[in-house]
Amino acid sequence: MTLAQQLESALSHSLTSLFGERTTATVTPAADSRFGDYQSNSAMVLAKTRKTNPRALAAEIIAALPSDIPATAEIAGPGFINFRILPEKYTARILACASSPTLGIEPVTEPQTIVLDYSAPNVAKPMHVGHIRSTIIGDSLSRIARFLGHRIIRDNHIGDWGTQFGMVTWSWKNILNEENLLANPLAELLRLYRHASDASKADDSIREACRLELVKLQQGDAENLAIWHRCLDLSKKGLQEIYHRLDVSFDFWLGESSYNDELAPLVEKLVAQNIARESDGAICIFSDHSITDATKDPFLIRKDGEWTDFPMMIRKSDGGFNYATTDIATIVYRDREWQADAIWYVVDHRQSSHFQQLFHVAQRIELGHIDLRHVAFGTILGTDGKPLKTRAGDLPQLADVLDDAIAAARSTVNERSRLETDEERAALAENIGISAVKFTELAHHRMSDYVFDLAQMVSLEGDTAPYLFYSYVRSRGIFRKLEREFILGQDIFLSEEAEQNLARLLCRFAEVLPTVLDDCRPNILTNYLLEVARAFHSFFEACPVLKAEGVAQQTRLTLCHLTAATLEKGMGLLGIQVPERM
Repeated sequence: MTLAQQLESALSHSLTSLFGERTTATVTPAADSRFGDYQSNSAMVLAKTRKTNPRALAAEIIAALPSDIPATAEIAGPGFINFRILPEKYTARILACASSPTLGIEPVTEPQTIVLDYSAPNVAKPMHVGHIRSTIIGDSLSRIARFLGHRIIRDNHIGDWGTQFGMVTWSWKNILNEENLLANPLAELLRLYRHASDASKADDSIREACRLELVKLQQGDAENLAIWHRCLDLSKKGLQEIYHRLDVSFDFWLGESSYNDELAPLVEKLVAQNIARESDGAICIFSDHSITDATKDPFLIRKDGEWTDFPMMIRKSDGGFNYATTDIATIVYRDREWQADAIWYVVDHRQSSHFQQLFHVAQRIELGHIDLRHVAFGTILGTDGKPLKTRAGDLPQLADVLDDAIAAARSTVNERSRLETDEERAALAENIGISAVKFTELAHHRMSDYVFDLAQMVSLEGDTAPYLFYSYVRSRGIFRKLEREFILGQDIFLSEEAEQNLARLLCRFAEVLPTVLDDCRPNILTNYLLEVARAFHSFFEACPVLKAEGVAQQTRLTLCHLTAATLEKGMGLLGIQVPERM
């Protein structure tokens, strides 16, 4: 149990004994350590509902606290209760965290089966910079949730069906370069797609030819299916190379095509249940008017001052299906086959209206018991403040972005690294470059836009991955210089203010990490790790380690050990591996 949980338990006990009914309470870290370590506004909240003086109620609450509370309590301001953790409790907690393989984190008491749907690139196209956010956010959330004890299913719902395959198939039959396909499959497949796309815009007959190739594929034509299967295999191979560089993996690759056989029966069922109906030859889902506030109804839109229908089409007038149909079938499958308690979609914020409709449909087909979340995110900007694009106006390919980041990191490594061999420096540059991309992504609130500035991302100064690397290497390096064996668990005593500040932060790792999942915000963890690093550097400058003796040295070594372990574990949960030397 964390220190915060112990305080909440004591506070709830006090409130329950005072009011004769079970009352829960929360505590939060104090914004300023001069006023304590934690605080609660419970007295102020309860005083308002009970129409009594908050300071007087706070005094009653403090008087009723159990004797084994790990802190002293005092009243502040209009009725805040401030808690100061007893020194011996911090000491015990530090030793417990330092000796724990999970750093004091206990698994959740009610684990859930959570399906994480992220990355999801389109087959036959290289991944571009726009895939960074979904891939990296999704990967970090899966790592954190699994570490906390949830059962995680990572599903890469790739776009492996649809109109682009009609275009690719037509070009394949007309201009395929087999040599280029073998050398760089994604680049060749992209060339095929672009050729057909440009040609169909200029010539209606080619557009119709592409459409017919798609119809043949959907009807099971042997030749087109063989081309499709080869596109799929080659695309997955190219995508896996990117995922390998990013250290990202999936449990399943169930793309859109996986649900083809379920789409027609699904639509028929929705029509039979009066959830969907015909409209101009198409089958659509309209508002059921269960939401009385029109502004919150995803199936209504305001036009010319009036609310009008904004339906979800699930079968086109030509009999074809779309990704909305597939997404409904996917939820049904994940409920039936995986018994999912939650499904989190890490997808661009521009898809918000689609997911609002999708989640409402899930409720209407009695799948409302699933926690469906759209983990939306903003846009990556160039240094000019505009959405990041190449000079040609295209989105930069993800492989090129990673190469550029590694090249920028190599310049930093060549200038600052103490590594001796070129092989070591190259490996460090690779790690720094890719980690810098990941950390920059995760350090921002997922809904905010951010500037993609490579020079800043790979810097050793500022809120960057290399700064945390340096902090880790520094905290571990002390043990290589130690002339005795360090034995964890021996007596420690936190006497200096810098020691206490660092210890206070290290004890909160188990409190911070679970909050990341409350709103799917990895930046909560990145901010915490940066706080730990800053506190460690202040401690390191103020408190000599190797020159200290006895209990003082043991205390400082223990803090160095736990700092390194916390940074390593925290960065690992972000999908970042720390180097041992720089």
